[in-house]
Amino acid sequence: MREQLRFLHLNTVQLSKLLQENVPLYEKDPGFEQFKMSERLHGNWIKLYLEENSSEVLLNLGTKVLRQYLNALQTLSLSLSRQVAQYDIYSMAVGTTLVLEVLALLLLSVPKALGPAAELDMPLSSPLFSLLFYLTLLVLSAVHVVVCTSTESACYFCSVSWLAAGGAMLLMSALLCALVSALPKTVVSVKHVGKSPAPSSLRWSELDLLILLGTTGHVLSLGASSFIEEEHQTWYFLVSTLCLALCQEVYRNHFLSSDGDPRGGLNTEPGPEGVTPVEVKGCALLEDDRTCAAASAFKRLGGADQRMVLASPWAVLCCCRLLRALNQTGVQGAHRPDLGHWLTSSDHKAALSVLAALSLLAVFLLVQRRCSPVSKVALVLGLLGVYCYRAAIGNVMSPWQRGNSDISKGIVEARFVYVFVLGILFTGTKDLLRPPSLSLQAGVQARAVGLWEIHSGLVLLAALLLRPHNLPVLVSSLLVQTLMAKCVWKPLNHGVAEVTVMHYWFGQAFFYFQGNSNNIATVDVSAGFVGLEHYVEVPAAFLTTFATYVGPILWASHLVNYLSSESSSHSALRRACFCYALICSIPVSAYIILVTSLRYHLFIWSVFSPKLLYEGMHLFITAALCIFFTAMDQTKLTKP
Repeated sequence: MREQLRFLHLNTVQLSKLLQENVPLYEKDPGFEQFKMSERLHGNWIKLYLEENSSEVLLNLGTKVLRQYLNALQTLSLSLSRQVAQYDIYSMAVGTTLVLEVLALLLLSVPKALGPAAELDMPLSSPLFSLLFYLTLLVLSAVHVVVCTSTESACYFCSVSWLAAGGAMLLMSALLCALVSALPKTVVSVKHVGKSPAPSSLRWSELDLLILLGTTGHVLSLGASSFIEEEHQTWYFLVSTLCLALCQEVYRNHFLSSDGDPRGGLNTEPGPEGVTPVEVKGCALLEDDRTCAAASAFKRLGGADQRMVLASPWAVLCCCRLLRALNQTGVQGAHRPDLGHWLTSSDHKAALSVLAALSLLAVFLLVQRRCSPVSKVALVLGLLGVYCYRAAIGNVMSPWQRGNSDISKGIVEARFVYVFVLGILFTGTKDLLRPPSLSLQAGVQARAVGLWEIHSGLVLLAALLLRPHNLPVLVSSLLVQTLMAKCVWKPLNHGVAEVTVMHYWFGQAFFYFQGNSNNIATVDVSAGFVGLEHYVEVPAAFLTTFATYVGPILWASHLVNYLSSESSSHSALRRACFCYALICSIPVSAYIILVTSLRYHLFIWSVFSPKLLYEGMHLFITAALCIFFTAMDQTKLTKP
């Protein structure tokens, strides 16, 4: 007991000294008053202890002093947190309000955005001339003037120009009026849908429930610091569960289609006029129309194709499991030895060289199948330049390199690759922007080739920026994309929303497969200096951001290519853009609320703040990707 009280006294004295240095009127602080009371009680306990009084009075007094010290420590910690950690509440409230208004508008637009027309109704024209808009703008302006003229501490939103502040207040007022006008329409449409019988195509499947529960579980996990530190485990679990769910769906369609009926076990009897025929055999007894359609499509596949479809989810699951051993990340596993550390050691440089060469060859084989002949040549030369760059800086071995004397910065080799990256991107953009004088079939084909060449240029840039031991991650990403597109999404007739969410999940998983975490220390800043002699702010920031988020970017690019080439619906890209924006904005909005409420948490600067930076950058990348989705949809609309 004596040692416990002594340690508690020392901790309380340290906090009281910090309070005296930061608070002028520290004598009136409740924590300091509790500390003085604890010292007096502690002195009384010591007097009894020195008198060698071992009675129950000494034990009870010691317990009381212990509780008093603990209360004083808690109160002093809270006082110091509020005095030392100053937060810009006004700017935080403005940013949170904007994000929540956008999220609420997206949620209210779900019925129309995912409907047959895929229209995102943004009723901003009428609210701009409503009385509510001007009243809201007036109230926000008054609050801004009062806060900025009365606050003593620095405020970011008060320091910006009045033009920027006025634009933010205009946007907040317009979004609020849009929400008010969209809410009755959504309520009416929901009531109409509730009264009408739901068609079988709108029924929730097991995969839809998994997506909903997985997204909800991930959002709820952001409230715990341990889950944020080990978020990669959450995404590994979600992707593995998704692969198992796809296995179940594939095998179910296989057994339903092998019922002997040439239409996958479907047999119908004529019903009354105007009534859907009653299905009495095969999968129709237990499943909905979409499942039966998938089973019928599965039946039409050949024997080799069916085996590929059956094995693809297991292959994806094995691939993801192997990638987990390549880079250990997170707080619990960062110190553990992994395959990446083994490859990057100087004793295994030959193995790393062979692996890098084979990975670059696999990248070419997976990407070249839809490129034009000119882009194929550029891709070959670019991948050779990637290996030459890594050999020039000493990461891998090369037959023409003799010792360490030939090691350089690799600026010439990297710029050589940049030339081919820009060339491939320019060729793809040129195909997208061809004049609409072409026929419909030629225009669609040119557009598909242009999108794939843009994707190929991004892959080549990723191969240059990623470290050699991470090239298998790039190859695995391309391989999983190919398997999922050819053997899962197309044969099983998955909808646009499901395909979009799966692309988002795999993009997040591959973000962690390459060794990233929610810690700033895992950012590979060396990618920002590839091909640069000195630090240049804009190119370095772009290259570092691309190298960090290469997984989500490449999966979003593949989503555009898949929907443009495989989907027959003209509104597929619009639905995908909406779903992608919604699935990204939900965790960001929830996390902003959580961080604001937990701003005095013990791990706010070590855990929650770095995660907030990652989410903020991810939000900017999502906005850029949605702009790219919209641009691709507009180019599709301009075609004849």
